[in-house]
Amino acid sequence: MTQNTLSISSKNYSSWSMRGWLMVKMAGIPFEEVLISTDTPDARAELLLLSPSILVPCLNHAGAKVWDTVAIGEYLNEIAPQAGLLPTDLVQRAHCRSICGEMHSGFSALRASLPMNIRARFKGFKVWSKAQLDIDRILAIWNECLERYQGPFLFGKNPTLADAMYAPVVMRFITYGIPLDSACQAYCNQISALPVVLEWIQGAIAEPDDIEELEVEF
Repeated sequence: MTQNTLSISSKNYSSWSMRGWLMVKMAGIPFEEVLISTDTPDARAELLLLSPSILVPCLNHAGAKVWDTVAIGEYLNEIAPQAGLLPTDLVQRAHCRSICGEMHSGFSALRASLPMNIRARFKGFKVWSKAQLDIDRILAIWNECLERYQGPFLFGKNPTLADAMYAPVVMRFITYGIPLDSACQAYCNQISALPVVLEWIQGAIAEPDDIEELEVEF
């Protein structure tokens, strides 16, 4: 039995848990999930965007404890370079790190007004102007990468850390019915069809408990 663990919270609501989980899956590292109850104050703060620091996911691997999604991704790239989580080309690798960093530290309006809720579908959702600016920037990032590296993923033929970082955005765009151009729609379809993403979605659907504050009508 593996001694590697990954602590996560809700699969339906926690975008950071999804990012870290996808990264470990993409790296091919065997692990056991440790589910943090959404009843705990820390988990609820994270899911309700009230926490200044993200407490999940947290990877325990071979004696190393790694938290924060970007740190987990960098660690996985070091121990599993064959997985191609970062591009081999120096310039492309810098580009990949840059857009991962932008996702990690930015887009606060998008996070606040379009919280991740994989099970939900909101028809006719009105996006406020600050969130639309975040959406426009994300679509510009996607279009630039897809044109430069020829897709179907952000850095070419295989998914990287960047795709794991932006996968929860894909979930948000589906939930809130965000209009997309053809290239970005094709990218969303590609991400949604990944077996690891489908596995995560099935886990989100199977979750029995809801967090009342996140089940509001928009």
